[in-house]
Amino acid sequence: MRKPVTLLVLCVPALCALLLSSTACPAQHFDGSWSTKLTCPPKGNTEGYTWLFASTIQNNNFHGERGTVDQPGYYTLDGKIADNGSAKLIGQGIVYSRQYARGVFAHKGGDYSYEVKAQFLETTGTGTKSEGLGIVGRACTFEFTKRQATDATPPSGSPSSPQ
Repeated sequence: MRKPVTLLVLCVPALCALLLSSTACPAQHFDGSWSTKLTCPPKGNTEGYTWLFASTIQNNNFHGERGTVDQPGYYTLDGKIADNGSAKLIGQGIVYSRQYARGVFAHKGGDYSYEVKAQFLETTGTGTKSEGLGIVGRACTFEFTKRQATDATPPSGSPSSPQ
């Protein structure tokens, strides 16, 4: 009796991926390589910027990053995507320059983090950064685009402004 159950457990995910639509296989629904565009408009004396960086989704887990680990300007975006495409992602980074960072305590080399509410579809997605108290925060937006297998070159990761 063990062999048929084991065989069933191993074959069901493969059958789902081969025979059914991607919406019937939620664990693989969003998987693949993605491009992420983060846009933060200027606010007050703080400069705006736009970043484009590579991201991946594997088993509905989102991960994107740009910059050099542990250096000013480094940034990661991570979180779990629900089967319906909704997600709460966490953006974390190291301030590159006070010119691009909001807040009284923002300084080069300082850490920051925030939540992003996102919604993914088959090949696109959008998100918004929490503005915190609204006084020091700003409304940054995210655009996610699934890359085709033929897209050989990942986004450069270089911002229009460094932050």
